[in-house]
Amino acid sequence: MSLLRFLNIQGVAGIAVALALAILLLVQRGETRHWQKQSGHFEQLYTKEQAALAGTVANYRAAAQQAEAADKANAERVATEQRNINERTSNDFEARLAAARSLAQRLREQSAAAAADPRSGASAPVPGLPASSGGPPETAGQDRLPLADGEIATEQAIQLDELIKWVRAQAHVSPTMPTIPDADQQLHNE
Repeated sequence: MSLLRFLNIQGVAGIAVALALAILLLVQRGETRHWQKQSGHFEQLYTKEQAALAGTVANYRAAAQQAEAADKANAERVATEQRNINERTSNDFEARLAAARSLAQRLREQSAAAAADPRSGASAPVPGLPASSGGPPETAGQDRLPLADGEIATEQAIQLDELIKWVRAQAHVSPTMPTIPDADQQLHNE
């Protein structure tokens, strides 16, 4: 009790406040440790999420690059196929046209030879043309066009036939590219 004699109300209040502050300090230290541990845990979670995000971005970039390369390859494939079709059609057209013109030339020569030799019996006798016409007669055969018109019609028929073949061949060129199963599967797995 001798100690209590020296203490008055203010001293007791001071000790009570000091004890309360000491208790608060201990509680605060515990809370600080708790939140430091939580902060470390949240930092680890954040780091993992950032790494996962970076991986996802890298995967999408790789898939985009792969798709871009596939698109480019597909465009080159389509252009090559179309170029080949164009060349093949042009070559076929030129060959058929040359053959038709050669045949027409032979027919003109035969017609001129038959007209020059009336005894050949290749055509029925026809009255001659006046000298002012200046060229071989362009008579039509039975139910046929005159030779010049027949040649034009043949050339146009060949041109239309080759155009139809070209359109059909172009229609068979697939503009779509094949799917890339690895990239699709990789994107779905994430």
